[in-house]
Amino acid sequence: MSDLLKSYQDELEKLNQTGNLRSLKQIDESQYKLNLSSNDYMGIAKLGLSIPEEKGMGSGSSRLLTGNFQAYKLLEDELELQFGSPALFFNSGYHANIGILPALSSKGDLILSDKLNHASIIDGIKLSDADYHRYKHLDYQHLKRLLKKYRSNYKRVFIVSESIFSMDGDVADLHELIKIKNKYDCFLYVDEAHALGTRGEKGLGIAEEQNCLSQINLLVGTFGKAMNSVGAYLVCDATIKDYLINKMRSLIFTTALPPVSIAWNLQILKQSIGMQKERTHLQKLSNQFRTALQDLGIKTGGDSNIIPIMIGDSEKCTQIAEKMQKLGYLVFPIRPPSVPPNTSRLRLSLSADMTWDDLKELPVIINDLQLTIKNGGI
Repeated sequence: MSDLLKSYQDELEKLNQTGNLRSLKQIDESQYKLNLSSNDYMGIAKLGLSIPEEKGMGSGSSRLLTGNFQAYKLLEDELELQFGSPALFFNSGYHANIGILPALSSKGDLILSDKLNHASIIDGIKLSDADYHRYKHLDYQHLKRLLKKYRSNYKRVFIVSESIFSMDGDVADLHELIKIKNKYDCFLYVDEAHALGTRGEKGLGIAEEQNCLSQINLLVGTFGKAMNSVGAYLVCDATIKDYLINKMRSLIFTTALPPVSIAWNLQILKQSIGMQKERTHLQKLSNQFRTALQDLGIKTGGDSNIIPIMIGDSEKCTQIAEKMQKLGYLVFPIRPPSVPPNTSRLRLSLSADMTWDDLKELPVIINDLQLTIKNGGI
């Protein structure tokens, strides 16, 4: 092996020794009785919906050239109707989060980000020319202390948070964030990736559930989770939309999604709005399952259908996940860098098409596996 490759191989070996080595796997879901790792939170994949008819299966260009099909207008118009403000669609949540903040911020600006925000948000912050600080997770007193210290030094300040945090399943207090952004004259950026479809009367997310849609400056959502599709959107002021069309690199310099994908998103959005019964069931089921885990002393948390089982050690977490797979439960270990060091966990994603009968044995199984590991291994 050449010296050029050896440093990479050495790093891979370190990952292997600490239980953090990843690989791409071929998954046959038919081998499992329950998939607890999917982001198909509403069970849309099993609804049997057909792809709508749409001329053109390809795009062939960016939206600013020949890729801005009629399907985009229809979808953005529907998003504006539901959210009450203009919407701009992107190829993915990653495209959105790496592009919005770098386009809107510059030298002389400041970004304040929740410490547990998604990697795509962190990447977007790093691509910007703004200064940034992270505030402690959901610690709004810490956020206010940072603003008291730094706000007067900057022209524009952006407060950035997820609404439901992807690895912990806990929920931001958007009303408190709104109070803070108003007091200190900031932009508030909220990523609803894991809330769209699952929360709110119409499934529009935590901002709808907490009745504050119109008070968030930059509201991001993705179709890649509960909507079982691809793409993302930003709900914002019309001026911001026009500015991003002219300045956002991850929008300007990428090929547009094909119109069939956009038409599918429109169909799924309309379908999801009417799934309030499923949303109520999912929240009730999640609370019931979380309580059952806590009753056995299993360390968990959150307030959503994302339920973390906190293990800590990566190797132990991997062992428990592999054992659960053998028992028929599709579960994967979540390890650094997806989560901070020594906080490896099982991330269980509940779906609206699950029942309590599907889940009722799991708390005891997880508890037994943790005890077995503690006493010397599986």
